[in-house]
Amino acid sequence: MVSAVFHPPASLSAESTPPAERKPAAATAVPSLVKAPGYDWRGLFLRVVPPLLGLALLVGIWSLISATSGSSIPSPAETWKQALTLFSDPFYRKGPNDQGVGWNVLMSLERVALGFGLAALVGIPAGFMIGRFTFLSRMFNPLISLLRPVSPLAWLPIGLLVFKGANPAAIWTIFICSIWPMIINTAVGVQRVPQDYMNVARVLQLSEWKIVTKILFPAVLPYMLTGVRLAVGTAWLVIVAAEMLTGGVGIGFWVWDEWNNLNVKNIIIAIFVIGIVGLVLEFALIKLATAFTFEEVKN
Repeated sequence: MVSAVFHPPASLSAESTPPAERKPAAATAVPSLVKAPGYDWRGLFLRVVPPLLGLALLVGIWSLISATSGSSIPSPAETWKQALTLFSDPFYRKGPNDQGVGWNVLMSLERVALGFGLAALVGIPAGFMIGRFTFLSRMFNPLISLLRPVSPLAWLPIGLLVFKGANPAAIWTIFICSIWPMIINTAVGVQRVPQDYMNVARVLQLSEWKIVTKILFPAVLPYMLTGVRLAVGTAWLVIVAAEMLTGGVGIGFWVWDEWNNLNVKNIIIAIFVIGIVGLVLEFALIKLATAFTFEEVKN
């Protein structure tokens, strides 16, 4: 006996099926697209727990070193008690060389701001010029390659010789170490501007001022802010070492003065203060750079 198999015609589709027998195709997909309501605990865990574990590891290693070194390295608990006492009055004044840690940090930030500001006034326009004109690029690239690797502290004696003072010498050291990242990053940004932009400017016969303000500056701004961020980080590193050598009021001099007094607790506190201030500066500049960085939207 031969069994016949019925094959529906090709013209028969889901639309010809009676409505009662149809199953909505999207009905099975909807539950998989709907997420269960609730807080993202996993994201919170990944944001909070790893940093806490890192800090716990640091405190653990610190405690181990303190326990094995006798009384030379204070424990985290002793340092914390000293920090509470120190920051209870961070802006006291008991003389020209005996001031609170707050005044020392502010004085260091003032030197960094002056040196960095002068470097920005010189370095950013110089970077535009070097990146814009090939002749200037070939002229200054050997000089930048020669002077950039020099340690910033090697410039400090030159500053003392020229300016005859510790404070301007420290500002000079900040200036000379901050200027190179801004020149290099700005010049690279100018050189990476698409040539089509410059061709359009040439066709429209734009002036050099309009080319700089309307084309180059918006395109180079992310590169320039990256140079600024690198320069600020370098300046904050250098000012501590420069103040150790020049003296006066400042976080670097404060560290050296505490070493002369054999106050190791305050030295450790100063290390954390320097790191926190540097972290705040870095975070602020990263946020500033992110605000002016535009990414292409992908469909």
